[in-house]
Amino acid sequence: MAVKNQVQLITYPDSMGGDLKTLHDVLTNYFSDIFQGGIHILPPFPSSGDRGFAPLTYLEIDPAFGSWEDIRTIGEKFDVLVDLMVNHISRQSMYFQDFLEKGRKSEFADLFITLDKIWADGQPVEEDISKMFLRRPLPYSTYKIKETGEEEKVWTTFGKTDPSEQIDLDIHSDQVKQLFTQFFENFSKHNVKIVRLDAVGYIIKKLGTSCFFVEPEIYDFLDWIMELASSHGIELLPEVHAHYSIQYKLAEHGFWIYDFILPYTLLDTFINKSNEKLYQYLTNRPDKQFTMLDCHDGIPVKPDMDGLIDPPEARKLVDVCLERGSNLSLILSEEHKSEDGFDVHQIRCSYYSVLNNDDDAYLAARAVQFFVPGVPQVYYVGLLAGENDVEAVKKSGEGREINRHNFTVDEIEESLQKDVVQRLLKLIRFRNEYEAFQGEFSIEESPENEIRLSWKKENTWCGLFIDLNTNKTLIRYIDDKGMEKEYVV
Repeated sequence: MAVKNQVQLITYPDSMGGDLKTLHDVLTNYFSDIFQGGIHILPPFPSSGDRGFAPLTYLEIDPAFGSWEDIRTIGEKFDVLVDLMVNHISRQSMYFQDFLEKGRKSEFADLFITLDKIWADGQPVEEDISKMFLRRPLPYSTYKIKETGEEEKVWTTFGKTDPSEQIDLDIHSDQVKQLFTQFFENFSKHNVKIVRLDAVGYIIKKLGTSCFFVEPEIYDFLDWIMELASSHGIELLPEVHAHYSIQYKLAEHGFWIYDFILPYTLLDTFINKSNEKLYQYLTNRPDKQFTMLDCHDGIPVKPDMDGLIDPPEARKLVDVCLERGSNLSLILSEEHKSEDGFDVHQIRCSYYSVLNNDDDAYLAARAVQFFVPGVPQVYYVGLLAGENDVEAVKKSGEGREINRHNFTVDEIEESLQKDVVQRLLKLIRFRNEYEAFQGEFSIEESPENEIRLSWKKENTWCGLFIDLNTNKTLIRYIDDKGMEKEYVV
C-alpha cells in the first residue's frame, strides 16, 4: 500500500461532532473530496489519560467514540491512520493491573521494565539518570504489589502524575512483540492503512546514554516492526521529536518522517517577512515526509530546531507568539536547554491565531505547506480556522487545550461559512487534483520578501508566488488545454 500524495486530516475521534459515526457523516457530507490522502484519527482507544495517549488496549475502541465497525466504515472511503504508543501502555490496562496484583508472578510481568532490567541490583544510579533526556523528574515510578505488599519500581518515561499512568513496555521482550503482532493484525482487519509510531524515540533504555533514539539498537526494533507492518500492508510513520539530523537518519533508513521544522520556519518567514530561513531549509530536506503546521501538541521548537535557530532571535519570535495568546511547554532537563537558558519545547496555539487571524497570511502559510514536497496534513482546528481556546486552558489547566476545541456539527457548519475556510478548501482541492505535484519540485530565485516555488510534470506546471509584505498569494498553472491560468488564493 502506498501513501497517497494528497491532503490528510488530523482529528480526535470526538472533535468533529462528538463521535466516530458523526465524524464519518461530517467527512461524507462536507469534506468527501477534500481529504483524499486520508484521516489521522488520534487515539480512539480506551485510555486513562493524556487525551487518548495512555491507551489500555488497541483491541477495542472507547465506546464513548463508537466501535471498530465505525473505523472500518471510515476506512472504506478514506485511508485511516492511527497511533501506536510503542513506548508505553496505560497503568489501567489489564496487563499492568495483573502485575499490580501479583507482581513478578503475573503472566504479564515481562512486558514491563522493572529496574533490575536496567541496573543489576535494581537500585537507580543518579549519575546514569543525569545523562538521560527526562520527560518527568524521575524516569521510574514506585508501585505497591497487592499480594505481597512489596514495592516495585517500574520504568515510566512519561506521565504527569506520580506514580505515572503511562507504563513503559520492554521492547526486547517476546511478550511485547506478540502483543504488537496482535495489534497489527487487528488494525489490518479494520481497514487501518498507516500506523504512527508514537514516542518511538524513547524505546531503548541504555545506561550511559540519553535513553533517547539510541543507535544502532533503535534500528533493530524499527526494522522488526516495519517488517511486521508490511506483512499486513500497513505503512509506518515514526514520530520523533529530536534534533533534525535524527529525522534525516530515519529518512535514510527508508522511513517516512515528520516535517517538524516547517511550522516554526513558516512562522519565522511570515513574522520576519523573509524567505531566507525557508529557502535554506528547503534546499536540503528529504522529500519523504508528512508536513504539518498545527497538531494536538504545539509548534516544535527545541530540540527539533536546534542548530537551525539563534536563541536570542527565537526569543523575539516566541514573544510575538505570546502577545498573540500562545502558551509554552518548556524543556525540563538543564542539559538540554540552550547555553543561554532558552528552554522552549513547543509553542501552543492555533496556527490561525498565531498568524494574528490574518486570512491572507494563514492561506499563504498553507499554500507553502502544500507546495513543499511531502504529504500535507491539516489539523481539524486549522481546517476550520479555529482560534485559541483560552477558556479551555483555564478550565482544564492544560496548556495544550488551547488548540483542541471540540466542534459540534453546528459549529462546523458555521465555520464553513467563513471566507478563509472556503478559500482553504479550494486550495486543498487544487493540491489534491493538480497533476504537477507528482513531478519535480523547484525553488525559484526571488527577492527576500517573496516566495516562489514550482512543480512540473510533463505538460503540467504550477508556480506559487507570495509577496511577504502583503501576504498576497497567487498560483499560476497550465490548464488541461495548455493555457496558462492564474488563481488568487
